[in-house]
Amino acid sequence: MVISPVTRFLLVVLSAVILVALFGSSSLFLRYSSLPLLPCSLRSSACFSHKHNPSSITLTVEKTHLTDTPHHPLDPLTITEINSVRSVIRSYSVFSSSPTSLAFHSLTLLEPDKKQVLSWKRGQPLPPRRASSVVRFLGNTHVITVDLAEGKVVSHSQPNNNAGYPTMTVEDMTASASAPLSDSRFNKSVLDRGVRLSDLACLPISTGWFGPKEENRRVIKVQCYSMEGTSNFYMRPIEGLTVVVDMDTMEVIDIVDVSKDVPIPTSVGTEYRYSEQQENKHKKIRDLNPISIEQPDGPSFVVEDGHFVKWAGWEFHLKPDSRAGVILSTAFAGFTSELFVPYMDPTNSWYFKTYMDAGEYGFGLQSMPLVPLNDCPRNAYFMDAVFVAGDGRPYVKENMICLFERYGGDIGWRHSECPITDLPIREARPKVTLVARMAASVANYDYIVDWEFQTDGLIRITVGLSGMLMVRATPYTHANQIPKEEETYGSLISENIVGVIHDHYITFHLDMDVDGGDNSFVKVHLEREMTGPGESPRKSYLKATRTIAETETDAKIKLKLYDPYEFHVINPLKTSRVGNPIGYKIVPAATAANLMDPSDPPMLRAAFTNNQIWVTPYNKSEIWAGGDFVYQSRGDDTLATWSERNRGIQNKDIVIWYTLGFHHVPCQEDYPIMPTVSASFDLKPVNFFQRNPILEAVPNLEKDLPECTAAAAAATSS
Repeated sequence: MVISPVTRFLLVVLSAVILVALFGSSSLFLRYSSLPLLPCSLRSSACFSHKHNPSSITLTVEKTHLTDTPHHPLDPLTITEINSVRSVIRSYSVFSSSPTSLAFHSLTLLEPDKKQVLSWKRGQPLPPRRASSVVRFLGNTHVITVDLAEGKVVSHSQPNNNAGYPTMTVEDMTASASAPLSDSRFNKSVLDRGVRLSDLACLPISTGWFGPKEENRRVIKVQCYSMEGTSNFYMRPIEGLTVVVDMDTMEVIDIVDVSKDVPIPTSVGTEYRYSEQQENKHKKIRDLNPISIEQPDGPSFVVEDGHFVKWAGWEFHLKPDSRAGVILSTAFAGFTSELFVPYMDPTNSWYFKTYMDAGEYGFGLQSMPLVPLNDCPRNAYFMDAVFVAGDGRPYVKENMICLFERYGGDIGWRHSECPITDLPIREARPKVTLVARMAASVANYDYIVDWEFQTDGLIRITVGLSGMLMVRATPYTHANQIPKEEETYGSLISENIVGVIHDHYITFHLDMDVDGGDNSFVKVHLEREMTGPGESPRKSYLKATRTIAETETDAKIKLKLYDPYEFHVINPLKTSRVGNPIGYKIVPAATAANLMDPSDPPMLRAAFTNNQIWVTPYNKSEIWAGGDFVYQSRGDDTLATWSERNRGIQNKDIVIWYTLGFHHVPCQEDYPIMPTVSASFDLKPVNFFQRNPILEAVPNLEKDLPECTAAAAAATSS
């Protein structure tokens, strides 16, 4: 059901240039155009518009996807194509003896080569369509390529299991979570702790890799919680009870049962559902008036053929993916390559919690339908995903991505002239942006990923963390009870609950191709320079020194506050009107560095988090920072190992890898649910345009906006 960890063939999320050719810019692949509005069926307005009658608004008709056809070389496989590929693989001679023993861990488009996509024009026939699938059969992994036109297998390989296993299917996770109930020892331990089996909620937890004893067998660990009295079972852990399950046979291999004297935390005050809070009369819910941003003429973006987006000069291809979540391409190539979430508790029940959420669970596979009006505002366009189940059958994941214009009252640009110039000028532009959003619920944690396009040519990538903490139970109800010599590995956030310290690292694959494929990575070092004797009343100034990285080692970046750099991706063969090489720069914001020991087993697998920036030459087989097969991998096939070859990267087709990091020391405000915490980084034009493209944006005018009587009433009542 998840996309293949073997995507040496997959996700060649093709890139072109970052933006359009404004004012003489030399961009080759994107076009600035006048964008038509979406039809009225995608509009809604609670206010009376100067131009539209709200009574004419209709609802969008739900799609079935049964008749979808591909229109672009990068369009995902359709339901018809998936069914065809499934049939070919099940009848393939290697599996035909027992097709019911076949488990599909991924089935996705094998994307064409870059050159084919970049040379393709709308209206032309699509390049040959091929599918890549990773399947498990009788305890072994197989990588299959199927040619859709020929209807046959054209490539078949069988990786060694010691290299790691494919991303889990949903069937793997579901069956593993229920497997402990078949063991009488487990059931007795649960009942002895005062928990009814009917109140159990169990989670399948990836094991990581900690030595040879975990090789040659695909295993998972299961831990459970009590749902009695609350839907927020994450706050009621059964501490110290861990079950090891063989995922291929669903056999219970081992049960670790410790900490039996640690109480299960109470359910009081843990419920988060609004409907339940409304019924709980002694809890007052703060009233907030509904809020919405209205667009009387409808959104300004267009989605053509289901996946091709046009907005304010931007043109890009957008699609869901079961491993990466969201893939953007042809404006530039960008997707989430891997997530690493290590918990900082080395005890027996916690040490293995070092998740690789994309490669082990499937970041897109764990996405949930977005909630209209709350996850996404009015006038959002929703995009469904078509994924495959463990038996290879297609299914639709509704509302996985939303696309919307955002305006929070921010200013894109402004200037007012003061009276001394005698120029009565007050000029401003609203900061309206286009956001592509997805949200993945990986058990307790919810990740919100936004790709935001701005009218000044900037792209902002933001990750928000929300959901619930993963906590451990403790016998203590007050901080003064905890002995000074005892390590809790976190913070006491409520009675009998410790929020364990942990990190989040999200690594992005950015194939930018700034105005073509021949790019270079430039480090711009800002350093203090002292003035000479008698040179100036000033004693110091900042000097910018530019150095082109020649090899991968030159481009391994650890950010330092007091040793600042800018990081540019330029096309040295293309210059602006005044002679500057055109480019984009990576602009880090608040982030966190990995502080774990490099020899720690989880860090052998997650060594790609040792630097915030890596640069590698483009390689179709190097897609996932944690390697193709992440589950129980030993770290032999990762971004860190590829980069040890120290290949040349000057004036080449290069890929930028950026890791966004969070340290999380839990506090009481994270209980029983967490507020969303966000961090971001930017891709910003540097000499890409001949002048600021935001001048092409138009200001808001009163005559173009709706008359909202409710807002007027609120203003007068205050």
